[in-house]
Amino acid sequence: MANPAAAAVGPSAGARSFLQAVSTVTEEAPSPLRVVQMEGLAVLKIIKHCEEFAPALVTGQLLGLDVGSVLEVTNCFPFPMREDDEEADADGANYQLEMMRCLREVNVDNNTVGWYQSCLLGSFQTVELIETFMNYQENIRRCVCIVYDPSRSNQGVLALKALKLTDSFMDLYRNNGLTGEKLREKKLSWVDIFEEIPIKVSNSALVSAFMTELEPESPVSQCDFDRLKLSTAPFMERNLEFLIGCMDDLSSEQNKFQYYYRNVSRQQSQQQAWLQKRRQENMARKAAGEEPLPEEDPSNPIFKPIPEPSRLEGYLVTNQISSYCNHINGVAGQNFNRLYLMKALQED
Repeated sequence: MANPAAAAVGPSAGARSFLQAVSTVTEEAPSPLRVVQMEGLAVLKIIKHCEEFAPALVTGQLLGLDVGSVLEVTNCFPFPMREDDEEADADGANYQLEMMRCLREVNVDNNTVGWYQSCLLGSFQTVELIETFMNYQENIRRCVCIVYDPSRSNQGVLALKALKLTDSFMDLYRNNGLTGEKLREKKLSWVDIFEEIPIKVSNSALVSAFMTELEPESPVSQCDFDRLKLSTAPFMERNLEFLIGCMDDLSSEQNKFQYYYRNVSRQQSQQQAWLQKRRQENMARKAAGEEPLPEEDPSNPIFKPIPEPSRLEGYLVTNQISSYCNHINGVAGQNFNRLYLMKALQED
């Protein structure tokens, strides 16, 4: 039975309520991204692709859904390895479109939510990564980059990260505001470039039941014994080599800014000398009854501002140094635990 009160509202009131609801939804700010939920199949595909081609770096497309504060990654496919030229880029774009069309035909999620890539010992913080993020952001409101490190995963840790750029950094990057003054104004430091999003791996009930059936009855396997190995010298050596290289890069960046500030100081001295000379000329002209000359000459090269170098490279190198230090600290802590364990076993 129809509600008479609802029937008496009339179409105009219903139209108003609908428009108000639409405007309210439009005005609401998008909820921040809280978690990246990945299907177990997508995680296995990423690991398989990166491990097969290691130590070569590979990349691929992430597909899924953007639902509220959760970004669901339900599938992925790899990009073919190609040379860097225009024809290869065009072929790669056609390959992506063809793959997404085929996935759509078999009723698989084909919405792009980002991309994945492999890295070596966490060395992923580059200008190319930021440029790729900005290109994706032009067409996708929210996207992430899944970074997988095969070298660290071989140490017994699933090195899988979900990264996105912070909103404050993207605003400065779009406006070419990565100068010292703008960064101080926005209070943006090197730790505010990337934001790591927690990853949650989910499986269907059927897959979880199947994995339970596959689980061996023995509580201890060879992998558990491998974790007690005391030799981590190769991993530590590579981290230290990369850390030394980053320190050299950071020193080069500092030299670049020292050269810039020396040029600025030299230009200011030249401007003061020119201004003093011009004022003396104006005093002589006033004494002779002539009009004074302007105290600024835009056509003079010494009045052209010297462009300040971007601080992006220095920030990225500092981020990379922090990452290597964390890796070394973590491995060293695990080694100490193993050594204390072996010492206790020998005393017993």
